Amino acid sequence: MADEEGGEAKEKSFKLLWILDVQKTPCARESVLFGSVGSLVIGVGNFLATSRVKRSCDLAAGGFILSTLASWFYCRYNYAKLRIQQRIVQEGIKNKVIYEGSSIDPAVSDSRNSKS
Repeated sequence: MADEEGGEAKEKSFKLLWILDVQKTPCARESVLFGSVGSLVIGVGNFLATSRVKRSCDLAAGGFILSTLASWFYCRYNYAKLRIQQRIVQEGIKNKVIYEGSSIDPAVSDSRNSKS
């Protein structure tokens, strides 16, 4: 194709409010999807219950904001927790590789202490 240079396809990005790149930001896509489903459920549910159009639209907009923010913070919290766990595991693997077979290996000194 004419737009491709060096065999690499150019990625199309979708920016929400010209600020947030939804494809490159972790948790953004899921949060927007959960927000839209939440607003649809709240708006339609309220409309079916009360038949008030304006209030249903207002609640749908508020439901979008609340459900998007709630799912964003939940996802980012879990993402940060996962990153911390990955960092701890990587540090442990690095220490295992460095100390394996040496005299200062913590695993060797623990096994010597338990045998005595």
